[in-house]
Amino acid sequence: MPHLILASTSQRRRLLLPLLGLPYTVVAPDVDETVLPDETPPATVLRLARLKAETVARRHPAAVVLACDTTVALGNEVVGKPVDAADAVAILRRLAGGQHRVYSGVAVARGSEMWDEVVETSIVMRAYTDAEIDAYVATGDPLDKAGAYAVQHPVFAPVARFGGCYANVVGLPLCAAQRLLLRAGLSLPPNIVDGCHPPVECAVPKDLG
Repeated sequence: MPHLILASTSQRRRLLLPLLGLPYTVVAPDVDETVLPDETPPATVLRLARLKAETVARRHPAAVVLACDTTVALGNEVVGKPVDAADAVAILRRLAGGQHRVYSGVAVARGSEMWDEVVETSIVMRAYTDAEIDAYVATGDPLDKAGAYAVQHPVFAPVARFGGCYANVVGLPLCAAQRLLLRAGLSLPPNIVDGCHPPVECAVPKDLG
């Protein structure tokens, strides 16, 4: 069976992927992740996932390469990672008590072949307070996350409810990854991710960083 490479340095993806039961190594894709003018959030995540997979696959043509790109979207506006603590506070205030969507593009490359998919999860945030925002931002946790939050954070716990894939919000939709890896010819063991739409919440540890 060909070797599996995760084209990501995300800690959350590195902790989620073992739930599929496959050994893998990590290779940083090193791509420009700038959003293009007039590009919708689903188009952005799909393009970037494909770009990451292609970039690493060119360097490792005998491997199967899995890549993912995730973003938070308010309508057609991409809400990326905060540039600093003040930006994180501003983003979290915008999201508080409202609805948004999380999109992930997932791409698997094997040689010159590519398989891809976009996964969408709807999110309703709870009406957390400014004091809660300040305390959460002070932990530093939101600074490396799209939308400035982690759905799995045990204290801040910003999400009131969601519709769709929980793992998608964490950073890697496992069902999509499983489907695409099977199409690429990998043999996956039976696991708790099978048929997890919905819900996948039971399959994902809540203590991921």
